[in-house]
Amino acid sequence: MPAATLLKQAAAALLAPLTGVGEAELAARLECPPDETLGDLSLPCFALAKTLRRAPAAIASELAAQVNGQEEAPAAEAAGGEADPAPPIRWRAEAAGGFLNLRAAGRGWIEALLRQAESPALGRLEDGAGKRVVIDYSSPNIAKPMSVGHLRSTVIGRALANLHRTAGWDVQTVNHLGDWGTQFGKLIAATKRWGSREAIEADPIGESLRLYVRFHEEAERDPALVDEGRAWFLRLEQGDAEARELWAFFIRESLKEFQRIYGRLGVEFDHLLGESFYNDKMEAAAQRLREAGLLEESDGALVVRLDEQGMPPCLVFKSDGSTIYGTRDLATALYRREAMGGDKLLYVVGAEQTLHFRQVFAVLEKLDPTWEQVEKVHVPFGLMRMEGRKMSTRRGKVVFLDEVLDEAVRRALAVIEAKTPDLPDKEAVAEAVGIGAIVFGDLRSRRMLEIDFSLEEMVSLDGETGPYVQYTYARACSLLRRAAEAGTGAVPAGADGVPAGADGVPAGADGVPAGADAAAAGSGAGTAAPGAEAGAGTGSGAEPGDASGLEALGSPAARACLLKLDAYGEAIRGALREHEPSVLARYLLELAKAFNRFYNSGRILGADGGGETAAKLRLTAACAAVLSHGLGLLGLSAPSRI
Repeated sequence: MPAATLLKQAAAALLAPLTGVGEAELAARLECPPDETLGDLSLPCFALAKTLRRAPAAIASELAAQVNGQEEAPAAEAAGGEADPAPPIRWRAEAAGGFLNLRAAGRGWIEALLRQAESPALGRLEDGAGKRVVIDYSSPNIAKPMSVGHLRSTVIGRALANLHRTAGWDVQTVNHLGDWGTQFGKLIAATKRWGSREAIEADPIGESLRLYVRFHEEAERDPALVDEGRAWFLRLEQGDAEARELWAFFIRESLKEFQRIYGRLGVEFDHLLGESFYNDKMEAAAQRLREAGLLEESDGALVVRLDEQGMPPCLVFKSDGSTIYGTRDLATALYRREAMGGDKLLYVVGAEQTLHFRQVFAVLEKLDPTWEQVEKVHVPFGLMRMEGRKMSTRRGKVVFLDEVLDEAVRRALAVIEAKTPDLPDKEAVAEAVGIGAIVFGDLRSRRMLEIDFSLEEMVSLDGETGPYVQYTYARACSLLRRAAEAGTGAVPAGADGVPAGADGVPAGADGVPAGADAAAAGSGAGTAAPGAEAGAGTGSGAEPGDASGLEALGSPAARACLLKLDAYGEAIRGALREHEPSVLARYLLELAKAFNRFYNSGRILGADGGGETAAKLRLTAACAAVLSHGLGLLGLSAPSRI
């Protein structure tokens, strides 16, 4: 897929010889007019005034005359045995002040955009070819429950991994488990004082949380407890057998719980490498800092000064000789570049760690200037608060993620029971829709926005939600199934769904068993279930590539769908460029709305005696393919029946 939309590329190729400006630069200059009645694309001519030595309005008028005066190029002949090539894209132009407004004309542009969406290469880019990205996300702390606060890093990171993968990157995902640090000294101290092995074994996560909360409550009255916790962590670092045994137990039990929740979310990792994995690598990293003359003493601690960057020193060893986050993250970055071969390192970690990562990246570049060649990106996100307050496991103020998922699935099942009670395997569909509501609810807003957690809003199936997009996809699949059953012979992708697109990306039914034929319905669908179209329309048996009837897709509703389909590649690139999955989520909402307007704008099945129905079904399948693929990139299932 080209760097710009297919239409921008075609318009740029047309205008390049007329303006003397390169195609890539023209494609970047082309804009979408604020009012769709003005055209599909607009070229501001002000930047051309200096080189062409004419007023922008005169340039626009001359270009419009040249575009409109060009003869239609003949379509190329197909090679033997190959599919007919798409006819060329024709344009109509109009000058409006200093702007050249362009509108695609004829059927060539329609055929081109449909073929783009029907291609097995749907959503595939080559931006990252030959490069490896290591993405660090989720990273829950051992011995603490996964709360909704962990959701943000998990779903943002998984979406970025999928986006990089479809853009051609070699992706390595890492769950950097919080299995080391002073919190373990505190937990061990609490266990020794107030815990029992029986209680911990009966409820490892719940009892660990209770002990951790009690430690901090008691420490407010007895500050000496903090020193006791630090002492236990130092014993852990030094290999104390009792400390190590308790630590290993907490890890083992926590991983069981984490994997269960990841399974529900459909999240997998290439590497489970906790902070402790780098214990034997930290001294080597510190030695490299010493040899480079970067370590300095400050109040008994060892630091790397960053005065020239306007930052406080990066702490490497505390005054008692124990390590800290900076030590481990320096060793981690060195390992990910040198052992894992990362050309790009992504850290999906909360915004409160922004200074920390700036310090780590600055130390790496002071240690070795070649680190400037490595793309190092902290992908921050806003906090998820509860009733306006930051969640805290120290005080037990958390909302358990598992409970939220259960409630979302329960509400989705209630909607399905009310709308399509005979749907087979409705529990599996409810799981896909309910969890989709939670995931999409996080991803639809820009990641730096803080979220004040509301269970009611998070699991809602109304409005701009994941279920709305899922229902729209299911509606398109229902229409395609009914077309196949009616024998139109014009269904581009079989009777039960559409192609998945890029390899390795969840799409289509995604493991959700097919149920009874049902249109997208319910409060999330936004429009009524199909009515008049349910009757059979036999059609003429036109093949998907048949151009007959394509002119019917020039209607305003169909045209809006086609133009939105053309923007899919740009949406993927925008999400990657900004490390912002919400760009893709908002795009999918817009496409779903455009398809539903098209769906309700007129009859599709039996629209005419042949070609028009086939063309409308091609557009339906193309929209479904992009919705399915895009949902997969965000980590949502796309059930074909709801």
